[in-house]
Amino acid sequence: MSTFGGAPTRAEGATELLEAQLRTGAGRLGLVLDDAQVGQLLDYMALIAKWNRVYNLTAVRDPADMLTHHLLDSLAVVPPLVRHAGGRALRVLDVGSGAGLPGVVLAICLPGLRVDCVDTVAKKAAFIQQAALALRLPGLRGVHERVERLAGPFDVVCARAFASLADLVELSFGALQDHGAWMALKGRHPAEEIAALPQSAEVFHVEQLEVPGLNAERCIVWMKKRGALT
Repeated sequence: MSTFGGAPTRAEGATELLEAQLRTGAGRLGLVLDDAQVGQLLDYMALIAKWNRVYNLTAVRDPADMLTHHLLDSLAVVPPLVRHAGGRALRVLDVGSGAGLPGVVLAICLPGLRVDCVDTVAKKAAFIQQAALALRLPGLRGVHERVERLAGPFDVVCARAFASLADLVELSFGALQDHGAWMALKGRHPAEEIAALPQSAEVFHVEQLEVPGLNAERCIVWMKKRGALT
């Protein structure tokens, strides 16, 4: 079996300080995480660090930076997604997922979701599969495929640091159900990208985010198929 077969021990992956910072940051986002979820998030971060020794999953290597740039940045998406779901069980597609951000974090925090993380790089899809096994996340799946080849239907298509809004819409249009929504994570308000959207899609909300410990602008651009009800 691969040396990357299981989740690293807590001692390898996180200090008590990181755990305290994670709990504080989650609290500032209005999230109530139980001990098991906190443990899964820290083990997930440790698993990324372990695979990064051989595979370049992410350029962020420092544990403190991983906490803010990866975990808390992804956790900031959870409350907006919960509000959008309105109690519904959703099927979510995370496009260009890479190391599973935010897909794995969503699967940990919202165990009722079905989350597919798609990436064209085989080692990244394999990492998601390993994370699902090691962290005991039955609703999580890594998919090695081009997004335009996926049929869905998915209730929400999300993307973090993936191409332009127009490219996201065009590539994943067939995967999103008719009354679904795109949830695109961006930095500052992408006015030019919104103006360049194809006629097939429209923005129905731009939601500003505040990520604890991250001195950078963040927002979610919510989009739907033109004329569809959300």
